Parts: sequence; C-alpha cells; structure tokens
Amino acid sequence: MAKKTKTIFGIFTESIGLYFSNFDKFIKYMTFPVLGQIAGLALIFGITYLYTANLPKLLAKYPNLDNLNTLIVLSVLITLPGLAIFMKAFWEYLVAYGAINSMYDNMQKSGRVYDFEAHTELIKRRSVSFVGLWLMLGIFTVIALLPPCWVLGGILAVYFVLVFQVFTYEPELKPAECFKKSLLLIKGHFASTFLLICLIGSVTYIFIPQIMGKLFDILLINKFVSNSLLPILNTLTPPSGINISMKEVSQIISQSLVLNIFVQYTLPMRSLLWAMWYKELNHGIPKDTKEPAKPKKSAKRPSEKLMEESAKKYGRKKLDRNILKRASQKDDSDEF
Repeated sequence: MAKKTKTIFGIFTESIGLYFSNFDKFIKYMTFPVLGQIAGLALIFGITYLYTANLPKLLAKYPNLDNLNTLIVLSVLITLPGLAIFMKAFWEYLVAYGAINSMYDNMQKSGRVYDFEAHTELIKRRSVSFVGLWLMLGIFTVIALLPPCWVLGGILAVYFVLVFQVFTYEPELKPAECFKKSLLLIKGHFASTFLLICLIGSVTYIFIPQIMGKLFDILLINKFVSNSLLPILNTLTPPSGINISMKEVSQIISQSLVLNIFVQYTLPMRSLLWAMWYKELNHGIPKDTKEPAKPKKSAKRPSEKLMEESAKKYGRKKLDRNILKRASQKDDSDEF
C-alpha cells in the first residue's frame, strides 16, 4: 500500500487553485476542443437545414439532381466540412486527457504552464495505444450502462479512474496494463478515491455548470441559442405519443449544450486532481516492468583472488592452510 503525504481535501483544493491560477491558459487550450465540437455540429445541422429547405428550388433549377443516388451523395458531401471540424476537435479533447497530466508534471518542475504543443505531442506520438485505451474504456462504459452491471460498473469505474495518468506517466505499459496498474493503485484507497470523485464531480459537473447556466439565462444567451435551434427542430416530426412542443425541446437542448460546454472546460481541473492523486498513490510503488535492483558485488580481497586462481590451477587439490593464513595476514598488513 502506498504511503500518502497529502490529505484528500489538500489535493482537492490544490487542484482548484492550480486550475484558476492558470485559468487563462487552460481556457485558451480547451477552446478549440470544446467549441470546435459545437461549431462542427452547428455547421452540419445548419447546412443540412439550408439544403433541405432549398431542395425543391434546386431540383426545379437542376432536374438532373432528381436522383436518389445523387441526393445521397450530396447529403454526405455537405456534412463533410462540419464533420471534419467536429472530429478534429473531439480528438483534441480526448488527447487533452493525457496532455494535461504531462502539463502537471511540468508545473511541478517549473511552476508554470507553457509549451502546450509539446505536451499534446507526447500523447499523439502514442496514438495507437491511446486509441486502444479509449476503445477499452468505451467497451467498459457500454457494459457498465447495462442495468444488471450498474453496481459492478460503478465499483470498477472508481478503480479505473487513474488509467489516463498511468498511460501518461508510464509509457512502457500497454492499455490493458494501464487498467491493471490503476486498480493496483486504488486498492486500499477506494473510499478516499470515491470521496475525491464526489468532490471534484460536484464542482465540475454541477456547481460551476449550474452557475454559468444561470448567468447565460440572465444574459439571454440560452434564449438566443434556443431560438436558433427552433427552425431546424420545426422541420422534424415529433414521435407519436410524446406531447412536447419543439420550443420546449429547443430550450432543453440549449440548456444541456451550455452545461456540457462548461463540464468540458473544467476537464483540466479534474485531470490535475487525478494527476496529484496518482503521484500520491504511486509514491514508493515500483513500476510493474521495473527489474529489481541487483546487489552490488563487493570488491574481492587479494586472498580470495589467490584462492580462486589456485583452485583453477590445481583443480580440486586442497590448498595448504598456512599459505591461505599468510595471504590473509598480508591483506591485513596492506590495509594499514
């Protein structure tokens, strides 16, 4: 079991302090990964809406377009720009899970955050393993969401909370070994880890998003987003049996969108906390691949060398005890 030197609340408050003391840098770093996803989706739905609304005019002007295969190809092509932006931003957001851990290491050494591209490149350089890690995490998440697996999935989610920290700080480990090492680190610290999840989760998933959501309501930003979505939603037919207006749907989507934005913007705070927790639990625990240190061989005394040389020369013949005694006495006289 790892020996802890920091308290739970100490790590929690320090992660918040590090986040807000470098707030401008983290906001800048996370802007494209967060807002790029929103921009990509907005471009996809916006162009699709304009395409659908003007399709009758296009068909009237260009009769050759009135072909199912052609319409399908056009529908795919118009979504490609938005999809490319969304996928690029989404990938950068996933990479941030590992890059921010590297940033924390740099903050500990230099006391400041800089050279974001270098930290990001450290993760992108291991893209295949990183995708494998996310794939395994995705499979686990899907299984954990099944009702019969909720309890077990919740327990394992606590044990696997440090997989990205292990991936970043122990690059020699494979994705499956990252899960194993995370479980090893959390073992014996389940309650403390669960408490940290509750603390950081309440701040980054509830407290900050709710405050910003209320602020956006006051500034009428939610209303603007809701009104922007309404024309697109009005083109859809609501499922039968569901008594809800498209205006209410647009308001729900708008509020959820704003909350999700600020949950994503607080990713650095969560990553900093788990980086500190990893360092705390990993203190004194050797890496799985680290070979045990071999004991240093002490220098041989001249008498021992003489015995070995004589053994090689005379085979199994016994040496004269007086010879060995004189050799030992010679060693002792040489030391003084």
